[in-house]
Amino acid sequence: MPNEIKKTALIFLSVLILSNLIIAQQEKKAFFSLRIVESIEVDGILDEPAWEKAPEANDLLQVKSWRSGSESASTSVKILFDDDYIYIGFLCFDSQPDKIESYATERDMDLRDDDSVFVLIEAAYDRDHYYYFGTNLNGTQSDGKVNLDGRSADSTWNGNWKSVARKTDSGWNAEIAIDLTCLEYQPKAEKVVGISLSRIVPRMLETSFWSGALDPAFKISQLGQLEKIGLAEAEKKLKISPHVISSIEEEEKKELGAGLNMSYDFSPTVSAQLTVYPDFGTVEADEEQVNLTRYELYIPEKRDFFLGGSRHYDQEIRLFYTKRIYDIYGGFKLNGRSGGFEFSGMSVQTKEDVLTNQDPANFSVVRFKTGFLKSSSIGILAANKSISGKNIGAAGIDASLRFGKNFGISGQFAYSYGDFEEENIAYFIRPSYESKIFRVHLSYLHLGQNFGDNVNEVGFIQDDNRRELDSGLGITFIRDKGKVEEFKYDSNYNVFWSVDGNLRSWQFEQGISAEFKSKFTLSAQHFQEFKAQDNLLYEKDFRNHRTTLGVAFNAREWEYAILSVTVGKNFGWNFNMLDIRKNIHVSKSLDVEFNMARTYYMFGRSGMNDFVSSIRAINTFNEKLFVKVFYQYHAMIKKFNLELLVNYQILPPLGFIQLVYQVGRARFGESYGPGNTFFLKIGYSFQ
Repeated sequence: MPNEIKKTALIFLSVLILSNLIIAQQEKKAFFSLRIVESIEVDGILDEPAWEKAPEANDLLQVKSWRSGSESASTSVKILFDDDYIYIGFLCFDSQPDKIESYATERDMDLRDDDSVFVLIEAAYDRDHYYYFGTNLNGTQSDGKVNLDGRSADSTWNGNWKSVARKTDSGWNAEIAIDLTCLEYQPKAEKVVGISLSRIVPRMLETSFWSGALDPAFKISQLGQLEKIGLAEAEKKLKISPHVISSIEEEEKKELGAGLNMSYDFSPTVSAQLTVYPDFGTVEADEEQVNLTRYELYIPEKRDFFLGGSRHYDQEIRLFYTKRIYDIYGGFKLNGRSGGFEFSGMSVQTKEDVLTNQDPANFSVVRFKTGFLKSSSIGILAANKSISGKNIGAAGIDASLRFGKNFGISGQFAYSYGDFEEENIAYFIRPSYESKIFRVHLSYLHLGQNFGDNVNEVGFIQDDNRRELDSGLGITFIRDKGKVEEFKYDSNYNVFWSVDGNLRSWQFEQGISAEFKSKFTLSAQHFQEFKAQDNLLYEKDFRNHRTTLGVAFNAREWEYAILSVTVGKNFGWNFNMLDIRKNIHVSKSLDVEFNMARTYYMFGRSGMNDFVSSIRAINTFNEKLFVKVFYQYHAMIKKFNLELLVNYQILPPLGFIQLVYQVGRARFGESYGPGNTFFLKIGYSFQ
């Protein structure tokens, strides 16, 4: 083992020992909820006698003003429980009920623009997994998992719960019933359950959610306790979801197929999923992007089978990337937690990829992770591709260590195998400090010269053969003063050399932004970059630069508008770019997202236009029927794509019928693919 690897391992070990001495425990607010035997009808009225008897749980409520001196809205919360459910009743008083906003109608839509309430709850009490449940006046449900003291969230998880809301003369009510069997817990007669409650009023409260601290709705550090909740042994649950699908492709023969998804809950903490001939053909196409680099772009996953539990595989050095997996015959997944350990595994068998002439292959990944000291974690991951009798892949260990509220250190070590057996390791270490007004980090990354050649069969490495230093600084100069909500400065400096010490690249980026209480944000950013000739990606030395000016409205919320203009020089070409993004609630049933980027490149007297645009619209006619339209166009590769999906529930809520029409479908970055295609899909879930 090289000396530098030994030094890195020694640092990790020292930090692990030190962290035991400096992590402090936080006091929790305790609350005794009322056990009931009578039935509760979840109707948003809260008129059963049990609600009258229940004590108020207002001490567990998180409410934070968005602007100093803003009006307040009082809230009363009560909690009941029985052998099957925890019931939470919100009475949301509002002096201006006509201003209550409720737009979201589809499950897991962002509720930050709406008057909404949230419940954050856990039953394992190890501060590793928490669940959030949110709803608005429409009764729309948003739920998911939160990890590691609110620093990451997984919105793909769906629990079993009920929610109904009603408007009143004095505001609105929300009644929530959470099925205890959908929570990860160990059965116990008198269990302590962690819980936090919150209410969001967009016109007067802070609504920051996914970026930065998840506050106020997801402030896990303020989690309270429900004492002596009885958690019975859960029943094992089997769900079988078959489907049939018929497709007609232009100038091709008709096809009829069938598939099956099956899931089984061994316990509240362990579940498995099996899929056979899943339907990937009707999944929305990957959205085209403008690429100002010469590296491969990362493409977000959209296929349901790979989306569920995908957060388990998120790493700084990404060893597993599901977009490497083409269409599959079938696959198996196992996720769970036991004895303080979180584990996840997946194995899939692919079909032959006719476009790349790749043989069928097996992709497998396993992940183990455990938390310690309340907000730190350590884990291992191994990913393998078996094709034509050969194994290619990677394995590694990663850790995230938290010291108090603001300081942390993360790191990772990985080994790859395959065609290259030398210069095939990677590691990084990143200390960081983050507070509300000051942010700083410094990281060192080593990627062996052949590391990416192996890993990119299963993972995602844009570029290897580098020893990289990265540093960042952020300062918030103004918070909530006068007409300015926030004024901040951010800078980042990055430089890397080849493994043999030759300078390959440096870049410097700095920007300022001012967010006003009128919900407008102004920003300016400047970027300088050097890329050295390597006869591979760069035929000569390049000096790139670009300056971006932007204005945004409601940038933190779902309904927003963003306009930016960029000018600069990129690999010898002067260019300018106009970028427009707009999300809007057209009505209570119709939501529209629009993105457009127009780039004009100039080289001497010649020029070239690139134009990328997309529109996504969803109209929810009623609880049974919704229609989605997706359109995109990429001028440089002459790609046109149009998709129409009609979804109707049959035998609700477990059955559905889908009609899908696609025009010009192709893979990301490619202009040609299957012809115009019509799909008819029917499915039902038995449980």
